[in-house]
Amino acid sequence: METMSPKVPQLAPEQILRAADYVELVWQEQGSEEEKARLAEFHADGPELARLIGEFGALLLADYLAAVPDEDADCESAYALGQLVTVASRYLKRWCLASGAGAHTAWIAAGFLIECMQEVDQVLADIRGNVGARYVAAAA
Repeated sequence: METMSPKVPQLAPEQILRAADYVELVWQEQGSEEEKARLAEFHADGPELARLIGEFGALLLADYLAAVPDEDADCESAYALGQLVTVASRYLKRWCLASGAGAHTAWIAAGFLIECMQEVDQVLADIRGNVGARYVAAAA
């Protein structure tokens, strides 16, 4: 099932690593002086950082949130998830590209991506628990 338009950005591996490092710094809440200094380095590149996080976010949403098993790819909820990912990615990118306050926008976008991943992790944990319970019941 295709969940993203073919206009998904193509980022170089070093851009993906840079964006992932930034999202991780935001997630860690910048406790140490070293982390604060690294965050300041990122924020010095405000508009470019916002653009990068917008494009990285679109890739992350497509690859991370739209991971529907092949056997469920044609179900209604998989279609709805695909549409949700497409819309969220599109608006995240537009917002990051249109904003004048690059570093602040990148910070908020990173927080949004972290929350999305945490929610999906919880859902996947619930699914794994349900599937595991089914196998235990079937074996008994």
